[in-house]
Amino acid sequence: MNSHTSTSENASVNLPTRTLDALIIGAGVAGLYQLHQLREQGLSVRAYDAAGGVGGTWYWNRYPGAKFDSESYIYQYLFSEELYMGWQWSERFPGQPEIERWMNYVADELDLKKDIQFNTQIVSAHFDENRQRWSVTTDSGELIDTQFLVTCCGMLSAPLTDMFPGQDSFNGEIFHTSRWPHDPVKLAGKRVGVVGIGATGIQVIQTIADQVDQLKVFVRTPQYVLPMKNPSYGPEQVSDYQQRFRELKDTLPHTFAGFEYDFEVTWAELTPEQRLARLEDTYANGSLKLWLASFAEMFFDETVSEEISEFVREKMRKRLGDPQLCDLLIPTDYGFGTHRVPLETNYLEVYLRDNVEAVPVRDNPIERVLPEGIQTADGTVHELDVIVLATGFDAGSGALTRIDIRGRDGRSLKEEWGRDIRTTMGLQIHGYPNLFTTAVPLAPSAALCNMATCLQQQTEWISNCIHYLRQNAHRVIEPLAETEEQWVQHHDETANATLITKTDSWYMGSNIPGKPRRLLSYCGGVGTYKAKCDDVAQREYEGFAMQ
Repeated sequence: MNSHTSTSENASVNLPTRTLDALIIGAGVAGLYQLHQLREQGLSVRAYDAAGGVGGTWYWNRYPGAKFDSESYIYQYLFSEELYMGWQWSERFPGQPEIERWMNYVADELDLKKDIQFNTQIVSAHFDENRQRWSVTTDSGELIDTQFLVTCCGMLSAPLTDMFPGQDSFNGEIFHTSRWPHDPVKLAGKRVGVVGIGATGIQVIQTIADQVDQLKVFVRTPQYVLPMKNPSYGPEQVSDYQQRFRELKDTLPHTFAGFEYDFEVTWAELTPEQRLARLEDTYANGSLKLWLASFAEMFFDETVSEEISEFVREKMRKRLGDPQLCDLLIPTDYGFGTHRVPLETNYLEVYLRDNVEAVPVRDNPIERVLPEGIQTADGTVHELDVIVLATGFDAGSGALTRIDIRGRDGRSLKEEWGRDIRTTMGLQIHGYPNLFTTAVPLAPSAALCNMATCLQQQTEWISNCIHYLRQNAHRVIEPLAETEEQWVQHHDETANATLITKTDSWYMGSNIPGKPRRLLSYCGGVGTYKAKCDDVAQREYEGFAMQ
């Protein structure tokens, strides 16, 4: 079936209305695959994206140094061996330009772009209970009438851009990392300030330090970091990982974090010497393996957490050398792995350069932006030509709460999530029939998951659910209130058993004032989550109301 337009009478105006079986918000990793799957079912389906091209996060995040921190050969679509074999990566952790080219390769190979509308923002989506369909509006006033609404907006896609008073007064240039211009930004010879040292800020800092005249890094929350080993790939390396396609397809969805490696031993069964050897081995891997495949006990046992944290601290101390920098840049008040762990390349060494200054702002916070630069609470003015905001996102929920989504009885998702962030497996929400979600709270996501693995699993569950509805002549599906409550309780019990919930970070929504505190990502393991989702489908969606 093909989508079509018709004329619909509105109370005050006549507007063309497009009628669809399914509307997808987003054309990133999840949106492209969701579009492909639903189109294969014969649905009239269309994806909408505010960007000018495909890629989602890999379209928007084109800041200096942006790159994978999942290995390229696992951050992949695994539903088609032909598609997998048709692309060759140049290195283990490629940069944004190559990733964006890969996303376009996928869209072109599957002929998806004809069913994607770019430069279009979805501003509202209201469920019509009488018609049991969604009425969706774009920023240009276009109306879309659709049976199913699938959000593939991304976990980290609602940037925090208006951070400080006076930003509009700045005489220089201000860039948020997730809205970096397509045209080259000239930083050479300039005084640049970077606000934020999370994973994104670290990539920027290590990339531009040797280009700029002066670099001031405004440091609030120190991060544990792991050195990245990023070898180039030639034909032999490409052949090696391509031969593993079947192994990766069978393995990745069942590991703890959707990576190729997994927890294999327990802390208690090893001697102190064996534990240290394992830590050294996983550290030397030059990936996230130390975090996601050394010892699971680091997430639960404070003693184990402290030992592993001290192991990483000592590695960082040896690289920094300077006691003052160690105090500023090495965490001591939270455990390794309870925040997002960045991979880096000579990041710590940047602070030893003569043209780089670390500005502490934990106890002396940024007060405002002046025409000439950034002023801290003690009155100091740091004169700058360029300000880079690596200030993060309203993670998980922000992409949807920025859309006026209203379900049964006119209920507002923004208002409900403003009180309590709840979902059913991160795939549906009670009170919002035929709304399917990916990369939202209470499902595995960017916190503890290789996103390509998790998004494929989530979109496949959604596609199978829609197929089941159509095969059985059902028009509407919605989780029961008690089903959602059971999932929320399971999620919270799993989360509260860990040390993650005892730490303030964007994982907990702590970076957004007033945001309800709850671990945004399901941390029971990717394989466990998949098994639970599969069980729901096998029981023919018991606990969901269908009409």
